Amino acid sequence: MATPLKLIVQRFAVVLLVGAALTILVLDRAEPRLTERLRVAATDLAAPILGFAARPAASIAELSGRIETFFAVYEENRSLRAENARLEEWQAAALALRHENERLRALLHAVPDAPATSVSARVIGDAGGAFVRTLLINAGRRDGVAPGQAVLSGAGLVGQVIEAGERSARVLLLTDLNSRVPVSVEESREQAVASGDNTDRLRLLYLDAAAELERGARLVTSGRGGIFPPGVPVGIVVEAGPEGVLVAPFADWHTLEFVNVIDYQEADEAPIGRRGGLSGAAP
Repeated sequence: MATPLKLIVQRFAVVLLVGAALTILVLDRAEPRLTERLRVAATDLAAPILGFAARPAASIAELSGRIETFFAVYEENRSLRAENARLEEWQAAALALRHENERLRALLHAVPDAPATSVSARVIGDAGGAFVRTLLINAGRRDGVAPGQAVLSGAGLVGQVIEAGERSARVLLLTDLNSRVPVSVEESREQAVASGDNTDRLRLLYLDAAAELERGARLVTSGRGGIFPPGVPVGIVVEAGPEGVLVAPFADWHTLEFVNVIDYQEADEAPIGRRGGLSGAAP
């Protein structure tokens, strides 16, 4: 009895469904607004059910995301722990070298470097063009900024202050045609002058003809002239050949937001034009 009854119900169900579909088609043609209201009502009735059914899936997805985030944070934490351990080793080595350096300076009665003070400033504009490369910063004379001071970023040397107002200052970039910076090769200590030519690269001038530089050599400020502190990263050699040596600066002008203005000039030093920091002011 159960099987014939089941077959009858299935046949009637098919007939009912086909009839319902035909009825909906006829109503849609005859009364579109009525069909729309019925569809909206059916959607409203089904929404809570669909929402309830979707909650487990959303919960599973959220749980999966949390698990992935947990493992990502775990890996990042482990990486940071390893990096922190390496930094602690470097810090210990740096402290040991500093103490050794202080002892050696005391034994040799070495003259200490000139003290330097710094002012942090934000880059507020690019006042350069096709023939000059400068930046504007929001620190001026009231903050202790004066022409001739060195400007640094986290990556390395940026340039030099050439004009200072009360609330702003103009910085001549390393790549400007008028820029000249005394530098030295970090390993061999060869001396030279990094010159800008209004491109994204620097050229080395007055380099010893016997000097052999390879790609990848790092250049730092030599401290000669008393304008730039010694040992500030300047750039890396990207090309060395008969036509000259090209250097890519470490500082990226396109993403520069904050800089430090360093006052490294001694009180009894000569004016800027006599110290060799710049060959001339920007046009």
